[in-house]
Amino acid sequence: MKVILQQDVIGLGESGDIKDVSPGYVRNYLLPQKLVIVANEVSKRAIEHQKRLVKIKKEKRRNKIEKISEALSTIEVSIEANVGEGGKLFGSVTSIDIAKKLQEQGFEIDKRKIQLDDPIKQIGKYEVPIKLDEGFTSKIWVTVDKE
Repeated sequence: MKVILQQDVIGLGESGDIKDVSPGYVRNYLLPQKLVIVANEVSKRAIEHQKRLVKIKKEKRRNKIEKISEALSTIEVSIEANVGEGGKLFGSVTSIDIAKKLQEQGFEIDKRKIQLDDPIKQIGKYEVPIKLDEGFTSKIWVTVDKE
């Protein structure tokens, strides 16, 4: 049975793809979840229109992410922490701490997008990459100082 995907379906395809799927899978899972519509001439024209709309939305989102990436590249975050002998921190600075500081500066960045390999455990200045959507990666500077 030929269907047109309304949304991305893992293991099947992306939104707008035309796929040949077994009727039971369509009837029991895909149609009740509103993930597909049955392929015919009318639905094909509707999907072409939907693809154009999705392309426009993706372009707007890409432009927005590009602007955020440019703005983030100029940001420097300063975090104060308790420091012991030799510049070692009591505790560590994690992506959660960096996300909170970015939020204070007006950026809503999810902590999982902050690509901090290991928590920061020494005072100093660190370059931290932030992985944004659409393949954009921006880098910010994080300075850890004595409290």
